[in-house]
Amino acid sequence: MNKKLCGIFAGVCTLAMMVASAAPASAQDEPKEKPPMYSYVGFWNIPRAQWADMEKSNAADQKILEKAMADGTIVAYGNDMNLVHTPDGGTHDDWWSSMSMAGLLNVLDKFYKSSTVTSPVLASATKHWDSILVSRYYNWHSGSFKGAYTRAAQYNLKPDAPNHAVETLSKNLFVPLLEKMLADGAILEYEVDTEAIHTANPATFWVIFITPNAEGLDKFNAALQDTTKKNPLYGPAIGSMVDFTPHRDSLSSSTGTYK
Repeated sequence: MNKKLCGIFAGVCTLAMMVASAAPASAQDEPKEKPPMYSYVGFWNIPRAQWADMEKSNAADQKILEKAMADGTIVAYGNDMNLVHTPDGGTHDDWWSSMSMAGLLNVLDKFYKSSTVTSPVLASATKHWDSILVSRYYNWHSGSFKGAYTRAAQYNLKPDAPNHAVETLSKNLFVPLLEKMLADGAILEYEVDTEAIHTANPATFWVIFITPNAEGLDKFNAALQDTTKKNPLYGPAIGSMVDFTPHRDSLSSSTGTYK
């Protein structure tokens, strides 16, 4: 085994041991991979003068989404307004999640057959793009929320990252931390996503969570800082697999419902 592979393997093992040693005995059961959950996300760059009209457009979508939730086609839906704008980024998004690709696309088909996709506010968008994501590590509290905050962190694996690196990071780091935050009520939902339909770098993955209020963001930051402080090997371990150069974050005001 060459030195580079030895270093990667050591980083993975260090990460696993680090998290295991930090977790209480009752929490050391390894998180299990769940059935795939698919999410369709439509991103829009809407002129500021039309933001109020975008809220009306989101309200008009409710009938289709509520029906799809009621009949079991989807398990969640919502929309977000970006709070930290960039020159090339979107201002709004809307999304829904299903336990099957068929369920995801059946809802998309209903939107295409409705009048909402040709609404004036969507026609005013200066940019629009879509993503289809898949997650095997996720959890949520059932119910609806408004005025929540969604924090999304985008990462890229290094070209020489080991196979199943996202799985390793999820089981040993992301899920244990986020499950604790979920149990404490600091977050409402989390998921670790990759693209099901690759329109970006295939090495990209996202860690996303929703907090009920702004205080939840502070609680998460404090928990992450505490974990890092207690486990100084955290940085080198994750750094052996993740290229932080293209790392980006987003923060949105969110409305949604989970089954």
